[in-house]
Amino acid sequence: MKKTTLYNTHLALKAKMTSFGGYEMPIQYSNIKEEHLAVRNRLGVFDVSHMGEFYVSGTKALDLLQLVCSNDISKIAVGKAQYNYFPNKTGGIVDDLIVYRLEEMRYLLVVNASNIEKDWDWINQNNLSFGARLENKSEETALLAIQGPKAATAMQSLTAIDLGQLPYYSHITATFAGIPEVLLATTGYTGAGGIEIYFPASVASKVWEAVFEAGAPFGIVPVGLAARDTLRMEMGYCLYGNEINDSTSPIAAGLQWISKPEKGCINAKQIISEIEQGTDKKLVGFLMEGRPIPRTGHTLVDRDDNGIGQVTSGTQSPTLSQGIGLGYVHSSYAKPGTSIGVMIREKNCPAKVVKLPFIKT
Repeated sequence: MKKTTLYNTHLALKAKMTSFGGYEMPIQYSNIKEEHLAVRNRLGVFDVSHMGEFYVSGTKALDLLQLVCSNDISKIAVGKAQYNYFPNKTGGIVDDLIVYRLEEMRYLLVVNASNIEKDWDWINQNNLSFGARLENKSEETALLAIQGPKAATAMQSLTAIDLGQLPYYSHITATFAGIPEVLLATTGYTGAGGIEIYFPASVASKVWEAVFEAGAPFGIVPVGLAARDTLRMEMGYCLYGNEINDSTSPIAAGLQWISKPEKGCINAKQIISEIEQGTDKKLVGFLMEGRPIPRTGHTLVDRDDNGIGQVTSGTQSPTLSQGIGLGYVHSSYAKPGTSIGVMIREKNCPAKVVKLPFIKT
């Protein structure tokens, strides 16, 4: 297992560690509910330095990205970001990612840790006919996600940039905590607001300490991957390996909003066909009735115990104190308000399909 630069810091904080995406990562520090609610109500910090960072630049950068990305990269202004996925040639998803436009002909792609090698090979393979400049800076880059409604206010003392004026899905490069050339972004995965900071891994400890010193008056806490998962589930966000993978239809996964196949991406013909004709199954969110908690792999059923799908992610929502889940069902059961069931210990536990997200922030 690889380790992020802050590995020893997590051990000193008595974090419970686990393997994730090929890295030893903190799963929790105190308990999941406390960390989750700290982010929803105040602020918390995630070490997500395991994520991958690729730089794509040159006169052919846009052409390459228009081919390999699902969304229309030409629509990203300098200083803005865009959610995307890499479609594969067989109808599935290589990975989901965020694309930042740093300069007119320079982009940053942030990919999932478990897919760094696969994604790097994929983009290099497709670059053979373009010749864009590609740089993999994953090992050299640290990333902290400082999330929560108090995040911008708490971190303001560390930079001259007015953090409160940064629009959603934007970014700026500035000095932060005395470190020059830090990329400050507003592309969080929690639905709680905040900023993400990209900086050299060599100064990670210094930045971590500065962040916690600035955030102390606001009740800042370190947060592990378990709460990151419950936070993203409350928002209905996909997780690669759960809701989406190499064989998952992006249209069935609800990603039509970032699918612009008309601009000429890989597998455009099939994506257009699925947009026009629909898919046999759809990803939905569902809310449990009573106390049962759904988990990944549970079977989704109708009232007569007939299988209609499967849970891809499930948890007890710390905000709602109720079981919530994401899963694929036959399209006829996907309408919000539809009654379904979850088979838990051979019992049909009632649930209802709901419109995502589960909570309003």
